[in-house]
Amino acid sequence: MTPEEFRGLFPALREQVWLDTPGAPPGAEPVVTVMREALEGWSSGAFDWLDWDGAAARARQLFADLVGVPAGTVTTMSSLAEAAATVAASLPRGRVVVAEQDFRSNRFPWLARHDVVSVPARDGATRVEDLIAALDDDVVLLAVSEVTSREGQRLDLVALRAATDRVGARLFVNLTQSLGALRFDLAAVRPDYLAVHGYKWLLCPRGAAWLVTRPDRVPGLRPLAPGWKSTAAPHGYFGGALDLAPDAARCDASPAWFSWLGAGAALRLFHAVDPARVERHVVGLAGLLTGEAAALGLRRVHDGPASHIVVLATANADRIARSLADHGVRATALGDRVRFGFHYFNDESDVAAAVRALAAATGHGSS
Repeated sequence: MTPEEFRGLFPALREQVWLDTPGAPPGAEPVVTVMREALEGWSSGAFDWLDWDGAAARARQLFADLVGVPAGTVTTMSSLAEAAATVAASLPRGRVVVAEQDFRSNRFPWLARHDVVSVPARDGATRVEDLIAALDDDVVLLAVSEVTSREGQRLDLVALRAATDRVGARLFVNLTQSLGALRFDLAAVRPDYLAVHGYKWLLCPRGAAWLVTRPDRVPGLRPLAPGWKSTAAPHGYFGGALDLAPDAARCDASPAWFSWLGAGAALRLFHAVDPARVERHVVGLAGLLTGEAAALGLRRVHDGPASHIVVLATANADRIARSLADHGVRATALGDRVRFGFHYFNDESDVAAAVRALAAATGHGSS
């Protein structure tokens, strides 16, 4: 599927320039159609709840195929925080290293159960070398986001994997702000755990998330809230002992049906695109905006590796936010910075619109 064909799946783009996927993307028509049909079936009473209930299992397989892992290592969940909390609860209490400015869903679950070593940002960004320096033989796990939501910085996961191996620590990787836009090299990173909430770059409804656990770590997983989905299929409903499923499904959340119906439709879109082409496209657009913004005196908040997310430092975020809105551009102002994100549905006309808005806000052009 070409970028132009992909863009045509998003009705919202006919009226708006959408550079706010780091917050949430607009709905893709195939996803919205599936959910609309579910609502109509619910309203008419024509639905089959057993078919709805199977949507999470179907999405599990689609996700496993996308990432390149066995389906038995994938747990279906409702959020990144639930995934992190599940791992946190499955580990003996110990020292966990987390970036001080990481998104709270990849920070608070560790704080609640472990002795957390917080690595502060330096010069406006989380530094890989600082994360590595915080590791020692007492650390049981390093929890990181491949792309940081606050800075748009892409961390070197291969270097972090090597560092955790040296001290015998596990690696938990949050791909919520990257998978769907950037390729993930599973063989090179070899995470013990990876987690994704699909409502951002994977274009799913909110409430569909995945935890992938390395096969030899699966027996140690413990469900946060055991329920009827915690046993092996076919699932029973009444009575019996808590006999956990032998695979990662032992930690499945009871599925929110509509979210998983939509997730399946969204994941099928990613089976129709070339991940390498998607990454080249989004990183190229981000680089184009970065260069144009620099000409206006606006710089990235970090000097580390670039990604598909561009975060610019500014003392005038409110003024820029108003100008973006006036120009029909959706992006997010974050206090002392403004954030743009590029998906496969974006194109150079979106970059041009953002640049016009930035120029107007900084006195380099007319609004």
